[in-house]
Amino acid sequence: MDGFIHIAAAGAKEAMLRQAVNAHNLANAPTIGFKADLAQAETLYVKGDGQETRAYNRVGAIGTDFSSGALQQTGRDLDVAVNGPGWIAVQTGSGVEALTRRGELRIDEFGLLLNGACLQVMGETGPIALPPFSSLEIASDGTISIVPLGEAPNTVAILDRIKMVNPPQEQLFKNEAGLVQTDDGLPLLADGSVRLTTGALETSNVNATEAMVRMIELSRNFEQFMKLVTVGEEVDTSSSSLMRIQ
Repeated sequence: MDGFIHIAAAGAKEAMLRQAVNAHNLANAPTIGFKADLAQAETLYVKGDGQETRAYNRVGAIGTDFSSGALQQTGRDLDVAVNGPGWIAVQTGSGVEALTRRGELRIDEFGLLLNGACLQVMGETGPIALPPFSSLEIASDGTISIVPLGEAPNTVAILDRIKMVNPPQEQLFKNEAGLVQTDDGLPLLADGSVRLTTGALETSNVNATEAMVRMIELSRNFEQFMKLVTVGEEVDTSSSSLMRIQ
């Protein structure tokens, strides 16, 4: 009976872990460019003497759903979305290069081009910095053109090009900060075939309705496991009563 209760308790624990992953996805459903986490379950058999008659599940590694989200038109000049496969290269606070699909860009007081997570957007030679300008345009290949402040409208200067890469998906993982990195962590070479859609943003690939339904299912699973624990305790108590010497 102890084994029965142990398996039921283990199932309740794993249901809580899957619920935490699902809740994290649901909370980030409005986040631009967010990629949903996937809880990968596996079945394990209880080892020991005799036949492997008991099995329980365990949440293994947390994977990532790298599928694209929907495009949302904004009309804003600094909003970009990766059109198809590919990633935008950014620099973290520790100076490490990471990848993202988050494209709501802005320019800080120092002229640095940042994304919505306040990460510096990488160019051909490093983080992109812009001088004062009267207008700005980002081409589909990531090229940034400006009309310098005080110059005629036809005075267009090409400053830099947003670094975009497209590594094999099997080499990617999402770190604790929600950024995508490669297994070796080394900077990648720019891929000229990656294209941007300007004036648009890529939404999260989380389906909020499915996540809500999944939350209800996981809550019920947890309740069922806890009921099994209670039943096991009741049976154990009854068995002890039958065996008690009067």
